Amino acid sequence: MTMLNAQGEMPNAQGNDQGEMLDAHGNAQVLNGHSTERAPSAELKAIVEALIFASPEPLTPRMLFKLLADEPKEDVSTAIQALKNDYDARPGLQFVEVAGGYQIVTRPELHEWVRRLFHERSTQKLTVQSLETLAVIAYKQPITALEIGEIRGVNTSGVLATLLERHLVKIVGRKNVVGRPFLYATTKEFLIRFGLNDLGDLPKIEDMAEALGFDPPARLIEQTPAEEMLPLEEEADESGKVEEVKEVEK
Repeated sequence: MTMLNAQGEMPNAQGNDQGEMLDAHGNAQVLNGHSTERAPSAELKAIVEALIFASPEPLTPRMLFKLLADEPKEDVSTAIQALKNDYDARPGLQFVEVAGGYQIVTRPELHEWVRRLFHERSTQKLTVQSLETLAVIAYKQPITALEIGEIRGVNTSGVLATLLERHLVKIVGRKNVVGRPFLYATTKEFLIRFGLNDLGDLPKIEDMAEALGFDPPARLIEQTPAEEMLPLEEEADESGKVEEVKEVEK
């Protein structure tokens, strides 16, 4: 007896118009050289979720592919996407892309409740001066300490030391001018702390200044051409030993 499908049509024993067939589990198969998306296995989804949850830093796709080298990359990517979809419906947690990787974190609207749990170990908040300096570096990087001071109108050496200590900024090179001053830029920790996947996710300067609670300096909004940057060289002491540069320029 010939069976009709839900649309009253006769099913094609060789597959549909795209050359696909469904297996016993309802997954699309590859036929006639055309690949189709398959639902990830529950086990693979669980493994990917556990790895992302356990990682202290955002877990990059490259690292996931390396850890799951026995699995096809397409299946791992499908499992990641499936997890994203699952977490969209979760009320307390969310699956985010940050600093080029993935993390499972609490939702922003619940942060105040989470802070109560860790109130004794809460991190010290940045001052308004530190936030202003960090914003200048984020939007003008790479930039020298002198240029930061000119934009903010104050000396920034102490604030820079704090930002370096907290790994929110780093020295990335020297400016190709007389004196070869250090150039500063933001770090991966900066992206993580502010929930950014990359610098392209930075909001408009005015919006960020409003969110951080300060008025943006006029020169911060101005567009400046990129400067030639010299590589950061390690400095040698009198004995010839190479020491890492850690001190903030004044």
